Amino acid sequence: MTKSFEEFEVHKKGIVLTKLVFELLNYKSFDKEYGFKDQLKRAVLSITNNIAEGSEYNNNRQFIRYLKYSKGSCAEVRNMLILSTELQLCSQDSIKICYDVSVEISQNLSNFIKYLNSNTKD
Repeated sequence: MTKSFEEFEVHKKGIVLTKLVFELLNYKSFDKEYGFKDQLKRAVLSITNNIAEGSEYNNNRQFIRYLKYSKGSCAEVRNMLILSTELQLCSQDSIKICYDVSVEISQNLSNFIKYLNSNTKD
């Protein structure tokens, strides 16, 4: 890899999602949900952390592995956003932007993985 992880658009979108989720967690309804809040924070932070960590290996196979971890964390965030509405911690409207950005990141990660796979020798 010749690029630094900070230059990847998917990483930049992950930063945006992290900010959005942290803003969402400022809702009063989350105040007593310590474990839930912590898990959602850890999941959203894991998205960009895995992109960063994987990129440092300078090896496409290793990077792909970490991008897949990042994709899994993205799904975990989406699930927890759904649970937030089901548990009546917030409305569907309040999670919509976070949810949509997480779907976009997941799609970007899939495309990035496909691109790296096509440029990886067996």
